[in-house]
Amino acid sequence: MAGPPADGVANPAADDAAISTAELLELLGADRLWLLQQIDAGHWPDLRLDLAALERELGQLLDQAAERLPR
Repeated sequence: MAGPPADGVANPAADDAAISTAELLELLGADRLWLLQQIDAGHWPDLRLDLAALERELGQLLDQAAERLPR
């Protein structure tokens, strides 16, 4: 699975196509997984603790957002 673009800014709507909230959450979940894989692989050792905390907070945010989506 490829990570975010080289500039580090994911822009799934670059072609001006609207995406749903569920699709956005899925994309952010994939980015979270990529970040976790990078941390586990030993990238950015000096930022490991901060990035791990960010990953956990992002996971919590995505879980809360998913719970609020209409079913």
